[in-house]
Amino acid sequence: MNLGKLGQALSAREIFDLIQDDLEQVEKKITTESVASVDAVTAIGQYLQSAGGKRLRPALLLLSARLCGEAGSTAIQLGAVVEMIHAATLVHDDVIDAAQTRRGRASTNVKWGNHTCVLAGDWLYMQAFQIALRERNFQFLDLLIGLTQMMVEGELLQLEHIGHIDISEADCMELVDRKTACLFSVCARLGALASRADPQTHEKLGEYAWNLGMAFQLVDDVLDFTAREKVLGKPVGGDLREGKVTLPLVYALERATPAERRMVETILRQRTYDEVPFARILSLLEKYRGIERVKERAQAFTDKARRLINEFPESPYQRALLTVTDLVTDRDH
Repeated sequence: MNLGKLGQALSAREIFDLIQDDLEQVEKKITTESVASVDAVTAIGQYLQSAGGKRLRPALLLLSARLCGEAGSTAIQLGAVVEMIHAATLVHDDVIDAAQTRRGRASTNVKWGNHTCVLAGDWLYMQAFQIALRERNFQFLDLLIGLTQMMVEGELLQLEHIGHIDISEADCMELVDRKTACLFSVCARLGALASRADPQTHEKLGEYAWNLGMAFQLVDDVLDFTAREKVLGKPVGGDLREGKVTLPLVYALERATPAERRMVETILRQRTYDEVPFARILSLLEKYRGIERVKERAQAFTDKARRLINEFPESPYQRALLTVTDLVTDRDH
């Protein structure tokens, strides 16, 4: 692990201890703001919140705010906003993917059905925007509206690629940007703006977080093939089973034989591993270094994020953001 210029890293617990009080206020805000006049929407919001999760997005926002000054009430509000937007994307993703599990338990669409979950996701989006609107700051709204459009367009692009084997590296990287990196970037920018940082500072923090988000999603794409199901919280190999060709497989397919390509096409067509076992896909990835190459790409983004955050003055929050880069790369779920 590269520990950066400070010579030591913080643990995940130490990072979250720095902003524990802030995160507790974010959690309370989410609880309060997730109550709707329709019981099903409230129940879905509570179900998502009780599942826990990394809370990496509000943590990134709060650490960025602390790095630039104080994480006041505005940062707390915006922390709730980004986590609710993230929750809305998860609800919609599970409907689109016909997912069965999320974080080790039944996904919302299994418990409440697709129709209710689509509308609940819409409600969460609108509630998040209503919270942001209370700040009466057009910069916040510009970032959040642009972000939401990027993510929705990303889902539409992904749907166009479902079931197709001829996906390029550029296609994959665009989806990684739209699905994850843009949200990470906006979280850091919002934190900096909440602390009234100068434009150069929030631009640099946004670039840091974008590189972090790119690494995060690429590691996710690797873990979909390599993690243990109990740790991952959902079935391994799920992306390919859902018809998605991600970057590890794209790299392997560049050198695969026609017979090996047909093997992948069989899974894309049947959406099961009944005829072609998952182990054969892992062997294909190992044979052509698909996983290793994606790990190398993720490390390059991590290194860029580390270089950017090292340009900030040393402080506990700078050190925390530096250590986050290692936590993103060295994880098992």
